[in-house]
Amino acid sequence: MVKRREPTARQMRLATELRRMREAAGLNSRQAAALLGVSPAQITHIESALAGVSEQRLRRLASHYACTDEEFIEALVAMATDRTRGWWEEYRGLLPTSFLDLSELEHHARSLRHVAILYVPGLLQTEDYSRAVFSSRLPELTGEELELRIRHRKARQAFTVPYEAVIHEAALRIRVSDRATSRAQLIRLLELSEADHITVRVIPFDLDGFARASSTMTYVGGPLPKLDTVVRDALHGSAFIDSEAQLNTYRTSFRKVEAASLEPGQSRDFIHRLAKEL
Repeated sequence: MVKRREPTARQMRLATELRRMREAAGLNSRQAAALLGVSPAQITHIESALAGVSEQRLRRLASHYACTDEEFIEALVAMATDRTRGWWEEYRGLLPTSFLDLSELEHHARSLRHVAILYVPGLLQTEDYSRAVFSSRLPELTGEELELRIRHRKARQAFTVPYEAVIHEAALRIRVSDRATSRAQLIRLLELSEADHITVRVIPFDLDGFARASSTMTYVGGPLPKLDTVVRDALHGSAFIDSEAQLNTYRTSFRKVEAASLEPGQSRDFIHRLAKEL
């Protein structure tokens, strides 16, 4: 069995779900290994994503763990047997791993939802806006690193799944560069908001008593709710959150943020007014 050197976030998620399934069955790794006829080390490697698992072994494990959720099992099988080499792999070794993990997560997503407070969401940014955001990073990026990030972000923008962005007025008004860049970004938002799969909502400053949109988050819909993921920006990359309790909290949070935001038509009018001011 060849051990992986650097499991992806998707491989880690599969491993986590297999461990959770085993723990729900009340079995330790030694007992699971005995049921499968392998060494405990092999179970440990599978549950830490250092080794893959075949469809046959995955189904046997699910049976031993008394998991009867067929839809869930099929989703795990799809994760275990997927051999897709996505476009993001060309950036491996060139960009931080979290960039690639996010791209892979978005590629397999069934839906995407985003709450943005200080910046327009990356999936909706113009090239000039992205350049200004990346150029402000500390420590400063080299010219090559900057161009790689911009090219990678543009590639991510080719998504086709349903996407809903709730953007605070602060993000629309902050000038990451100059007036022309800000105006072009607002116009681009208006254009994108007309797409069938993209919904843009705005949280205006003058909304009374609203404190729920205090941080940015991306909610990635999986093949079924228990395989959803929340992505939070962290100092040294992205943090991927997938525990059921936390997912429920973020689902509730997003629903409340969405309910408090302007309707899509009102949001387009709002963005149009801001663009005219520039």
